Amino acid sequence: MNKSWMYVVLTSLCELLWIFGFNVASTWWHWAIIIPIIAVDFWFLSKACEGLPTGTVYAIFAAAGTVGTALMDIFIFNESFTAMKIVFICVIVIGVMMLNIADTISERKLQKEAA
Repeated sequence: MNKSWMYVVLTSLCELLWIFGFNVASTWWHWAIIIPIIAVDFWFLSKACEGLPTGTVYAIFAAAGTVGTALMDIFIFNESFTAMKIVFICVIVIGVMMLNIADTISERKLQKEAA
């Protein structure tokens, strides 16, 4: 796996950690943990953007946060799990996959033109 993709995974995981923290923080020391996680998260995000198209990185980052938060609400915070949520989670995932495919196709075209 490319190092940049590792940063995408790490930034997505950090995002879920601080979002979870937002839901459970009740004292100052909770925030003392959350704020550095946010800083590390954005550092991972910037490192990922150094080696991958920014649009792809941000789409995955945002989708992982959105889908992860929705699943966290369902499985940790006992929110309802409806068919509509499943449909829209699938739309997000398919959209990110298609964006990644589009970027790959564009990169291949540019490589062919350069050769």
